[in-house]
Amino acid sequence: MSGAKTKPTELRNRRRSAGHGCWDQLILAPLWVAYDANLGTLLRTCDAVGACLAVPRTDHYRRALEVGDTLRGRRPCLHWVAPSKPAWIAAQRAAGKRIVAVELADGATPLRRLAPARTPTVVLLGHEHNGVPDDVLAQVDECVEIPMIGWGASLNVAVAGSLVAYRLAGLS
Repeated sequence: MSGAKTKPTELRNRRRSAGHGCWDQLILAPLWVAYDANLGTLLRTCDAVGACLAVPRTDHYRRALEVGDTLRGRRPCLHWVAPSKPAWIAAQRAAGKRIVAVELADGATPLRRLAPARTPTVVLLGHEHNGVPDDVLAQVDECVEIPMIGWGASLNVAVAGSLVAYRLAGLS
């Protein structure tokens, strides 16, 4: 290979130069997340894959996104979920979106078999310790599990959400 190496700044400049509007094709919905750092990471993932982020309209989420927003105002589309999470999920389904939960469950699709989203999709991410509530799991179209070899029961919610988002966006 010969020639000048492209500088990282030049490569960044070739990427999308402005934030996207609401594409509504892929929405990450960490509706039960407790830890602030996970929300900032998921916000960056949404920017990277062209997804929107849906979060409850609470002080906890507002503060977490203010602190975790390292994109300096160029963040992706943000959907505020209020007042009822189940009602918001039902409205997404009524709008024709596929509802996918990242959760250990009988019959869950292993991540490696998850196909890129062909229809608008909402990805539900649960609480770091309790996961997605059972009453919500009963309503989803598909559960996705991330196979693990080690002793841990699950990955960090931001890591798990990012892996699934890249897969659904067709980038991995």
